[in-house]
Amino acid sequence: MSQEFLRPLSELPVPSNLLGVLTDIDDTLTTDGVVPEHVVAAIGRLKDAGLRVVPITGRPVGWSVPFASAWPVDAIVAENGAVALRRNAQGTLDKLYQQAEAERAHNFAQMQQVLAQIEAQVEGASRATDSAGRECDIAVDHSEYTNMPQAQIDQCVAIMKAAGMNATVSSIHINGWFGEHNKLEGARWIVRELFDIDLDATLGQWIYIGDSTNDQLMFQNVPLSVGVANIARFVPQLQHLPRFVTQAERGDGFVQLAAQILSHQK
Repeated sequence: MSQEFLRPLSELPVPSNLLGVLTDIDDTLTTDGVVPEHVVAAIGRLKDAGLRVVPITGRPVGWSVPFASAWPVDAIVAENGAVALRRNAQGTLDKLYQQAEAERAHNFAQMQQVLAQIEAQVEGASRATDSAGRECDIAVDHSEYTNMPQAQIDQCVAIMKAAGMNATVSSIHINGWFGEHNKLEGARWIVRELFDIDLDATLGQWIYIGDSTNDQLMFQNVPLSVGVANIARFVPQLQHLPRFVTQAERGDGFVQLAAQILSHQK
């Protein structure tokens, strides 16, 4: 393995002109499915230091609403880049979409057919329990409340791709959707929409932290990419590794990253 990747977090060169942190949620901020208070506090410290913080998740927009309201973040990008939630001047949430309403409705109907096909053809496959809150993708549970063998995971991905969908595997779900969006495109979009910043022109001024195969595009494209320690589970399946890795797993790993960043802030 190249020494350029999975280096200790202590070697992370935090730039003096750091703009912000982009982060996955499940098994990056969460521990046992919950975001502990000390992780939320770490997010708050990053915000207090003047940094932007945007979680980018495969979770549904409906699931994300209470967290977008409660956490000290600039926005949450949900459903792998398709939709974002941000607080407006009145303190309520605005919902932003990458696709037009008619396109979303057409795609939604097609995706439900694919989801039904997966549940009928893949042994043990069932839609994720958060599916009711999804608007722009579908999700099959593989590790949240079940333990799906890799062969069945691969079968679900194959069915999605055969239908013309994008497919990705997170630490808990298999997600599928129609459209060109993904976590990287979602990051580009929200950074432009919220901050009027060109992400590609400023990639060296952002840090991304994640834990699984659906973070690969971010690991590949963000030079200051970090994996929490539990990424070890996915390393054999990753074509693109994060350059740095925390000592601690999950939310505690994120807290370590926040401390490393803040130790370099003036």
